[in-house]
Amino acid sequence: MNTILVTGSSSGFGLLAAKALAHAGHTVYASMRETTGRNAARVDEVRQYAVDHNVDLRSVELDVASQESSDTAIATIVRDCGKLDVVVHNAGHMSFGPAEAFTPEQFAELYDVNVLSTQRVNRSALPHFRKQGKGLLIWVSSSSARGGTPPFLAPYFAAKAAMDSLAVSYAGEVSAWGIETTIIVPGAFTKGTNHFLHSGSPADTARKAEYEEGPYAGIADMALKGLASLEPADARVEAVADAIVKVVDTPFGKRPLRVHIDPSQDGCEIVNGVADRVRAEMFRRIGLERLLSPRAL
Repeated sequence: MNTILVTGSSSGFGLLAAKALAHAGHTVYASMRETTGRNAARVDEVRQYAVDHNVDLRSVELDVASQESSDTAIATIVRDCGKLDVVVHNAGHMSFGPAEAFTPEQFAELYDVNVLSTQRVNRSALPHFRKQGKGLLIWVSSSSARGGTPPFLAPYFAAKAAMDSLAVSYAGEVSAWGIETTIIVPGAFTKGTNHFLHSGSPADTARKAEYEEGPYAGIADMALKGLASLEPADARVEAVADAIVKVVDTPFGKRPLRVHIDPSQDGCEIVNGVADRVRAEMFRRIGLERLLSPRAL
C-alpha cells in the first residue's frame, strides 16, 4: 500500500479524498495548517475517524505558504514511514467578485495558495520520489481552467489555469524519473463543500459597489444561481475522492494524464482533449515522445 500526502485536508475535496484513500488501505497524511490552533478540532476528528473506522489516517502540520513547513512535513512522513509514494496537490482557495475590485495583493495571495504552494511541496517531495525512482503527483485542477467561465471568478480561474499549466509541464519533466502525473479536473460542485461559501471577496468595496449598482447589477446572483442550476440533482462531490482513489490504485504506467469529474459538462473535457493531443504531438515532433509516459528506473 502507498504512503500518501493530501494537502489542504481540513475540509472539502481534501478531507474527502484523505478518508477515501485511507479506506482503500493506504497510509494517508491529511495535512493542514494550525493543527494546534484553529484546526485542532479537525485534528482530533481525523484521529477519532481513524480509530472508529480502523484506517491509517493521520494528520500533519503543513502550511503550504511556507517552504520550511513543507520541508518539515514531508521529512516527518519519510521519517515515520520510510517513504512517500503519492502527493495530492489539493490545497486551494476561491474568490468571487469583479476582477477590478481585487487588489494586486489579493491576486498574489490567491496565486500563492493555488499555484506556488504546489511548487513548495514539489521541492520538498520530488527529491524523495527521484531517489526512489517512482512516485505519483496528483493535481486537483478545475474545469474553470479551460471550460465555460462565468463572470466574477477571474482571480480563481486564472490561478487554477496557472496550476494546471504547471502540472502539464511537470508531467514531462519528471516522467523519466519514474514519476507519474494525473490531473483531476472537477467541475463546479456548488454543494457538498465550503468552496463557494468560504470564497474571498474584493478588498476594494467601492469598486465592487460600482459593479453591483451599475450595468452589472444582479449578474453575480445570476452567475451563482446559473452554476447551481447546471449541477444535476444526483451530483456527488464524493465522486472526486473516488476518482483520486481509482488513480492511486491503477498500476504504474496505466494512469491517465487527466480525469474529468464534471456533472455540469461545461466543455472543459473537450478543450483539454484537444490541448493534450497537441502537446503529445509536439513531443513526438521534437523527438521527445518517450517523456509522455513514465519510465521505471
